[in-house]
Amino acid sequence: MATRAGIDTRSALRLVEETQQAVFAIKAEFDTSTVLLHSGLGDLTINSETYTGAGTLLGISDIEDANDLKSSGVTFQLSGMNATVLGYALNENLQNRNITLFLAFLSAGTDHVEGFMTLYKGRMISSSIADTTDQGVIVTLQTENRLLDLDRPSNFRYTKESQIALNPSTTDTGFDAVDKLQDIEISWGSRTFSGGGSLGTGLTGNKLNEVATMNKA
Repeated sequence: MATRAGIDTRSALRLVEETQQAVFAIKAEFDTSTVLLHSGLGDLTINSETYTGAGTLLGISDIEDANDLKSSGVTFQLSGMNATVLGYALNENLQNRNITLFLAFLSAGTDHVEGFMTLYKGRMISSSIADTTDQGVIVTLQTENRLLDLDRPSNFRYTKESQIALNPSTTDTGFDAVDKLQDIEISWGSRTFSGGGSLGTGLTGNKLNEVATMNKA
């Protein structure tokens, strides 16, 4: 997958072993707080952060892996969640908030994480809630791959106005002369020799002044 980060040495060593003990872990970055859950039991420490075990209550859709650039999203499902998680789903402005899915390798029979790798990184786009009699409240979270940005047109241009819109406090003057360049006419002459061997440039005095003024700006 194009969003996959580099695999560290410990994870690479575990991938070649015949048997594995691994869990999925999700990091959902809401405005109020970050929800850290994994598909096992108990607490796990991944990258200095503590993930709470959700067991079978955590569901993850299929993750597509391909050689080309694709924008396949992933759906996460949490069932039987407590009031805190339900409150996030109901009240948080979750759209475009980051969500990351890790694959963590455990030392056999322990809760010690030997290594981890990023399987997917995207953004939350919507959520739905269902109240069932057997599984309780089920929160379904739809996410999109960051690669979708490659298909979205950009409204910014190489102009001073777009530069200020992106960074209002900028002191860069690199785009100040862009508007002048659209209308200026510069007649570049051919390299010809005449009489005593003088070299003509084809630029009149006025044009040279305009160019010199622009360079000073």
